Amino acid sequence: MLVVISPAKRLDWTERDVAMTTPDFAEDAVRLAKTARGLTLEALRALMGLSADLARLNRDRFRDFAEAPEGGSTRPAALAFAGDTYQGLDAASLDAEEMAWAQEHLRILSGLYGILRPLDAIQPYRLEMGSRLKTRRGANLYDYWRDAPAKALRAQAEALGTDVLVNCASQEYFGAVDLKALKLRVVTPVFLEDKDGKASVVSFFAKRARGAMARYVIQHRLTDPAALADFDSGGYALDREQSTPDRPVFVRPYSS
Repeated sequence: MLVVISPAKRLDWTERDVAMTTPDFAEDAVRLAKTARGLTLEALRALMGLSADLARLNRDRFRDFAEAPEGGSTRPAALAFAGDTYQGLDAASLDAEEMAWAQEHLRILSGLYGILRPLDAIQPYRLEMGSRLKTRRGANLYDYWRDAPAKALRAQAEALGTDVLVNCASQEYFGAVDLKALKLRVVTPVFLEDKDGKASVVSFFAKRARGAMARYVIQHRLTDPAALADFDSGGYALDREQSTPDRPVFVRPYSS
């Protein structure tokens, strides 16, 4: 199976002693960074709803974004992202064999890079997929990427000999995947918190659970989507009544 997750706004720029790979869409990332570099500070702030300090930080990142970055200015994607999903994934604790398996089976959707492998070298950035960054291809990043992410995912699935993609990404990011071009079965796990008999999605917990599910797939080398039913990390359990084969629902008692 192939698994996709979203990136994170927050970064961990700790140095890592690992060999990095080159993103497939590195040239597109440079092109988009140049476009963002041309925005005024106020336009960049409005584009992503940033504070003044964050707008300046990201203006500087786009200004310094290099076509051929030196090794010290990049980090492996799965270790550089540090949001809730990545707390669940905990890529830094994967051993070498697990990371090698993840490199083949895990993909990160990105507004700037399109598709990333765990060990792809990234430069520091922030650019959400939902951003209305105008390019020659259209009014936003969905227009820019079109069917490229879907085709890349389909090609990797074919290389792995699978027709199943486990979607652990957010709607914002998976919305960039053209399902007609993807041509794969998509299984989307749902994670709910049960409070007083009412189960609902709590974003913080759901993001972390998506990362934990990706980790579960990696560590167990899963190839059959039916095996997702045994996921129990963090106290979640499959709710068979609410679940379907392509939408397994996991529930746990709510805890604040």
